[in-house]
Amino acid sequence: MTGRRLRIGVVGLGMASKPHVAALKDLQGARLEVVGVFARDRERREAFARAHGWPAAASVEAMAADPALDAVLILTPPNARAEFIDMFARAGKAILMEKPIERTTAAAEAIVEATERAKVPLGIVFQHRLRPGATALRAKLQKGELGAISQVRLDVPWWRAQSYYDEPGRGTYARDGGGVLISQAIHAMDLMLSLTAPVRDVVALAGTTRLHRMESEDFAAAGLRFADGAMGAVTATTSAYPGGTETLAIHAEHGSATLRGGALTIAWRDGREEIFGEPVATGGGADPMAFDHGPHRAVLLDFLDAVAAGRAPTIDGRSALRVHRLIDAILESARTGARATVATERS
Repeated sequence: MTGRRLRIGVVGLGMASKPHVAALKDLQGARLEVVGVFARDRERREAFARAHGWPAAASVEAMAADPALDAVLILTPPNARAEFIDMFARAGKAILMEKPIERTTAAAEAIVEATERAKVPLGIVFQHRLRPGATALRAKLQKGELGAISQVRLDVPWWRAQSYYDEPGRGTYARDGGGVLISQAIHAMDLMLSLTAPVRDVVALAGTTRLHRMESEDFAAAGLRFADGAMGAVTATTSAYPGGTETLAIHAEHGSATLRGGALTIAWRDGREEIFGEPVATGGGADPMAFDHGPHRAVLLDFLDAVAAGRAPTIDGRSALRVHRLIDAILESARTGARATVATERS
């Protein structure tokens, strides 16, 4: 596929499509062509197609059967994608999909394994990994400039009004798979895991605060022990009005690095301070979509390059399973009141 535009279809046209539409439009022409958009509601897909100048697809089956289609972007809620992924995988189409992979880790593993059996690329939209500050920090950690990590702290102090959870399915296990961990904090937790050693075990609590009426948790806190001996903590909530920017701090031998949104600050032990990237809105307040689409564009561009080069996307399905297993351990510990071990990858 090198040297030609990729032909892409889009399945799922709800709120989550906004930054993806902007990214697709940035790259269309030279890098891609949108050849079909689909939602089950006919009026929605036809209105969406008219608004963006892209053709509406008659069905997902027709998209999957189109020999000219190279790849598909799946943006449906987690309870409405497994059958689509299976269909496109069997048709040999590359797949880029929104987080989480599925509502449960077992279902997520099944999706990853199905795409691996079909030998089709699977990319996951964990765009925080490709923010400029995160990219700069990863490079410094890989070079060993900060030395051994001693402590990791992650805080996700977000806000969602009750009206957000009043939408049918929001915050339920049946549609979303859970609450703040799998729907909101999952991005920052995935970023953390992409920079650190795996988490070995956790001690946690989680629940629903008095500010929300919902089935799943809107607050979670966990102490972490990493496989390399580092210690850490995660706090995440959607009940922190008016909402703030997620912050990841990594304390190491030669300095401390703080990622706040898209900006990285490193305070070196020798007194120097370095700053990379710019502060950006992250959707932590009342408007969930109040953030720049640049990292989404970076994920899409990497996916296009991967498909063209015949390699796995940088943010692939296998690496995305790590955060699902960490969430499982946090919720298990919160449920039992005991330390929980994070599951390792199945052989």
